[in-house]
Amino acid sequence: MKRIKISIPPFLKNKYVIASIVLFAWLIFFDGNDFFTQYSYRKKLNELEKEKEYYTVEIEKSRNALQSLISNKKNLEKFAREKYLMKKDNEDIFVILEKNNQPQK
Repeated sequence: MKRIKISIPPFLKNKYVIASIVLFAWLIFFDGNDFFTQYSYRKKLNELEKEKEYYTVEIEKSRNALQSLISNKKNLEKFAREKYLMKKDNEDIFVILEKNNQPQK
């Protein structure tokens, strides 16, 4: 049998290079703050920032609606009638639901 001689590059024989490679491998794959965990944290942070932006816009809309309700009596009455189905004593209310909005059995 013929033996194939494998030559190891000299820089891989250095103990500091080997220790550095092992350290980087540990940090990238096995540590609690490894690359993949950091990536998932970054992705979650981006999702949460988008949610924050959405809710900030919704809060501003709600504040504007509240200000409209506080400042105008007709808007308050309209809101109460539409959202909470409130009525005056001498009125009847008919609620019409579309077929796809009915509760499922």
